[in-house]
Amino acid sequence: MRAFSYFSDSGVDVTSLENGTPRKTGESRLALGGICKTRRHKTGTYRASISDQHPGLQERNLQVWLGEIDENTFHNIDDPNSERREKNIFVGLTNLGATCYVNTFLQVWFHNLELRRSLYKCQNSRAQEHNIDSDYEPQSICEHLQYLFALLQNSNRKYIDPSGLVKALGLDTGQQQDAQEFSNLFLSLLEETLSKEKNPNLQNLIQQQFCGQFFYVTICNQCGRSSTLPSRFYELELNIQGHKNLTECITEFLKEEKLDGENRYFCENCQSKQNATRRIRLHSLPPTLNLQLMRFVFDRQTGLKKKLNTFINFPEQLDMEPFLERKLDQKCVYELSAVLIHRGISAYSGHYIAHVKDALTGDWYKFNDEEIEKMEGKKLQLGIEEDIAETGKTQSRKPKCSKGYHCSRNAYMLVYKLQEEESSDSLRTNVEVPSFLQKLVDQDNHKFEEWCMEMANMRKLSVDKGRAKHEEVKELYDLLPAKDGEPYEFIPLDWLKKWLDDSTATKEIDSSIFLCSHGKLHPDKMGEIKRVSLQAAKLLYERYGGGPRLDGSSLCRDCVSERCRVLRLKKQLDEDYKEISNLVKRMPSSEGYWVGKASLRSWRQLALEQLEEDDDESRHSNGQTNGQGPHTNNKFGLDVSGGAEDETETFNEDIICNHGGLSILEAERKLVSTEVWTKLREYFPKAPEFPHIQEPCRQCLTLEQEEKDNEAVSKMMALDQKNQLLNLFHEKNRPTLIKWPQGTDRLYIVPLFFVEEWRKFIRRPTKSSPVSNVGNSLLLCPHGGFMFTYDSLINGEAQHIALLWPNEWEVISRLFIVDKPIVIHCVRQTTPDSSTTLYTTQPDLCWECRESFLFQQQRDLREYTQATVYIRKVIEDKMTAKDGTPELNACSSEAEEEREELPKVDGDKDPDFSQSQDGAKRMKLNDSCEASAATTSGTSMIKSGGIRRSTRHRKLRGEKALIVSANQTLKELKIQIMHAFSVAPFDQNLSIDGKGLTDDSATLGSLGVIPECIICLKADEPVTDYAAMDDAYQVRMPEEGFKGTGLLGH
Repeated sequence: MRAFSYFSDSGVDVTSLENGTPRKTGESRLALGGICKTRRHKTGTYRASISDQHPGLQERNLQVWLGEIDENTFHNIDDPNSERREKNIFVGLTNLGATCYVNTFLQVWFHNLELRRSLYKCQNSRAQEHNIDSDYEPQSICEHLQYLFALLQNSNRKYIDPSGLVKALGLDTGQQQDAQEFSNLFLSLLEETLSKEKNPNLQNLIQQQFCGQFFYVTICNQCGRSSTLPSRFYELELNIQGHKNLTECITEFLKEEKLDGENRYFCENCQSKQNATRRIRLHSLPPTLNLQLMRFVFDRQTGLKKKLNTFINFPEQLDMEPFLERKLDQKCVYELSAVLIHRGISAYSGHYIAHVKDALTGDWYKFNDEEIEKMEGKKLQLGIEEDIAETGKTQSRKPKCSKGYHCSRNAYMLVYKLQEEESSDSLRTNVEVPSFLQKLVDQDNHKFEEWCMEMANMRKLSVDKGRAKHEEVKELYDLLPAKDGEPYEFIPLDWLKKWLDDSTATKEIDSSIFLCSHGKLHPDKMGEIKRVSLQAAKLLYERYGGGPRLDGSSLCRDCVSERCRVLRLKKQLDEDYKEISNLVKRMPSSEGYWVGKASLRSWRQLALEQLEEDDDESRHSNGQTNGQGPHTNNKFGLDVSGGAEDETETFNEDIICNHGGLSILEAERKLVSTEVWTKLREYFPKAPEFPHIQEPCRQCLTLEQEEKDNEAVSKMMALDQKNQLLNLFHEKNRPTLIKWPQGTDRLYIVPLFFVEEWRKFIRRPTKSSPVSNVGNSLLLCPHGGFMFTYDSLINGEAQHIALLWPNEWEVISRLFIVDKPIVIHCVRQTTPDSSTTLYTTQPDLCWECRESFLFQQQRDLREYTQATVYIRKVIEDKMTAKDGTPELNACSSEAEEEREELPKVDGDKDPDFSQSQDGAKRMKLNDSCEASAATTSGTSMIKSGGIRRSTRHRKLRGEKALIVSANQTLKELKIQIMHAFSVAPFDQNLSIDGKGLTDDSATLGSLGVIPECIICLKADEPVTDYAAMDDAYQVRMPEEGFKGTGLLGH
């Protein structure tokens, strides 16, 4: 039978278990994976036994332990010598996250021998007096550079950590910054720090190395007067757009510029603005010439930076003499000493590396954070640094370069050194680390050597333990396989796997998890254990301990029988289900038993779940015994002692009322034959039984009659109230405040919430509760004063109230409980000259609470978070929606308004009074709608300056909602709009009620942007190249640069 196939591979004759006695079929096959009948080779036997259950375990475990020994498998510790500096290779710098731009400049400045030599001369009393027993912690920028340069020069490490300097500068290690800006700010900071040195040769070090001078020469076209303005530079910023080589870039930098129109020049000789020409004249050049290639430019369409991936050709030797107007005595030939590279297509991401020429040997090196690579043949090789992903359809090809030239589309800075005559003076070429710094370097090298020795010792210890384990495995391996006919025991397979995997300590053997509730070996755990010889098991338990020990006689007979019983019942269940289904379909008889229709539909699933629970208990119960084994108190031997309680809570309980009797709802129950009920009873012996003569619950019948009586009373009450207040119910002949009605000098005020709840009751008296209390306290302050003025009511706040005629108030006072009447009086004063009308309320207005209310209202409008605003795109002052038609008609029908049910209000916690003022401009309404809104005191009142947010926004087609906060800037909102409408921030013209929003740095709260308001978006020419917006999608927040860092003096 298929039901017993589960145990057929275990070597147990399950058919004999039904008779109460287990019997082995030949040699026991309970071992994991089976035992080979013929053992040609014990290695092959054991391999088959393991690999059958865990593919891959054989290769990892057996070949490692029995084959050639690889010492690296005994530990996971890298060779510490891999962290050691290689011979004739410079030291790298650790990338702390996004600090590659810092590392590139540090390497370039380190290879400036004059700069390094001079920095070593800076006074550093802290380093000179440092005790080697403690760690050295530099303080000033010069101290950090000294220590960092000394480590880069003589450290034994492959790379060092620059976190001390980065932390001192206050840089964010997770944010990539503009490399050029960092270079300028850092050199300025270093220049300021060196100016305070006592040594005069150090005070002007930065100027001597990097500073040159040019003149702005301006010539008036009218009088010919020439004006010269000197200026210093530390680098030349060269425009590369539209150029192919470095010479063209420098030529454009020095090109004459016309000053005309609004940019005219004020000539002191003419004493007026005149057309003029201006150009730059190079006067002097520094020993180190930094040429900044302007790859990162401002994109007018996106309002953000973008990168120019233009190929630029540059020479190894640069003769600057043609660009100098005043010929100098010395030569102006420069040699290329460094190329700084930015890899990546975006200005906001990518990676910085540096190619630097060793001033001593002339070899080129590539500095990529921790990795340093020496170029072959003493030539600059840009290599894969030029391989960037291009988004265009056609990729630009790299131009051919002449000898002595290089071409790059990623180089953003070129460093040239003034060519000097070869000198044998070692003092000019060699830079020695001062003794006080070398002492610190030696201290760090000593720590590194100690670490290397510690790692080597740990590796050796792990290898020694692994070798010992190897010998142990070899010894036990021959004993593990159990021979046919010999005694054996079971060992957990996971433990054996860990024993083979782990070269060090192994935990004791734990077999308790394989026991069933009877304390014997559970049949479902056979796949998780491995049969080994008795001798091998004895050695393993002696060395590692544990237990309990399991052998062939440990298999639980009761659990095997229970599993077979469950499988048999599952099959029987299918047969009973078909039979019961056929019996139920027959013509119903007048006798039988009541069964819930829901229970009748799901009885098979309920019975199956009970069998699964019994099966799970048999599978997973550990250390718990059930005494006499499974109960057999029903036909199929179902265990109902514990599980039956759960079944009686479900099956047929769907027709039990709250009083424990038969439900009065006949539609939810069905009369089945005695034969059907008998079969169901066998599965659910404790299910509630209701014969066909059983009467429904009398209490439920009584309650049902009472409910019908109450509904009749409610209908009569609703009809009576409706007839007395018919106009109020239908909203006909309603008084208004804008045009005071004739014939009365007073109107009564009640909360609109009361009227709406009353209308709900009138419409559906059997589904809604009757209204008993008017609740005018909702409109009063804690002092009992009225919260609204006549002007505020006619300007929008009337949406909170309903106006009543005096005769209607008399009816309401008689029908409902009134806590406090609220009356508004119209007093007309007539004099011979004029006539005035005054409006007063009773109770009087509480000015103190009114002002507090208005203050809180304005505060909410300025301090909101996560509020919704609507962006409406307009084209030529017309809405994008067809004819500006709302998706939902603003002047909706009465039935539509009635469907908008307001939330219930409890006491003073009326949400209408706790919300801040809504946006004043919701939607353009036609005149008829506005008139209708103005003359309605109920839900149809459209607010023009109210405070309630709950009024539904009628959104136009194409209008989009955005979530904003009051402290958010307009620029951040524009970025959100760009993502929603694909309109670049620069092309967005935003306005509210015709008032433009222009200050990008201002907050939305200060600009008057309030929750639920509508912002009109008018776009200039649309951006067709959406690839140009790629950078904008990466930058969600405005750039802050080096704000708040030590580079700006903070």
